[in-house]
Amino acid sequence: MRIATYNVNSITARLPRLLAWLESSGTDVLCVQETKCSAEQFPADELRELGYESAVNATGRWNGVALLSRVGLEDVTPGLPGGPDYEGVQEPRAISATCGGVRVWSVYVPNGREVEHDHYGYKLEWFRALAGAVAEDAAGPRPFAVLGDFNVAPTDEDVYDPAVFAGLTHVTPPERAALEALRTAGLSDVFPRALKYDHPYTFWDYRMLAFPKNRGMRIDLVYGNAPFTKAVKDAYVDREERKGKGASDHAPVVVDLDL
Repeated sequence: MRIATYNVNSITARLPRLLAWLESSGTDVLCVQETKCSAEQFPADELRELGYESAVNATGRWNGVALLSRVGLEDVTPGLPGGPDYEGVQEPRAISATCGGVRVWSVYVPNGREVEHDHYGYKLEWFRALAGAVAEDAAGPRPFAVLGDFNVAPTDEDVYDPAVFAGLTHVTPPERAALEALRTAGLSDVFPRALKYDHPYTFWDYRMLAFPKNRGMRIDLVYGNAPFTKAVKDAYVDREERKGKGASDHAPVVVDLDL
């Protein structure tokens, strides 16, 4: 089974590229983030023509997550149970389902904006709720993984220059401690190989020639339990999909499982 996670940064803007990538990559299950559309606007029909069922948690212009599967889509749970609200609303940042015997979550963790901003506190609360919500599945016997845009670089090696990020979100000790809480719950980081350069960054800003200069971050992650990680045969960042006109500012992370 081939499972991937991809922050598409608007599924409608990226649809032709996404459909072509799904066909060429042979992905069985895709976790999508930042759909930037409502559930009614989601291109389920186009995806169905390629053989993919869709489960969507999206409400409008911002955020939005989805699961696409051609190996079954059962027990769909939209949202983060026990998750916090932001400005009175539970944002559409999580969805989970069972696909071909593997339980998967697609998550789009809040950005945090600035350390002094209330969105940063919301981000940490969201992480705490996530750790609690996945604990039972993480400890269970079936393959289970949380995939998505975590908006945290796990270590200093996961950013191109730690000095550039000093004092900023995505690298602070509390955010990294939130990832450690997921590991404590029984999940571990499935570290992908890079197709180019030494480190598998997954995000490059559109500005300042960040991509051609490889000024990236590894913030799109796959956290799996022991049955999941035991089945991993390969994992890589498809950096090629970040190239060219109309690309997302993220690249897909792909994981191959032998089940």
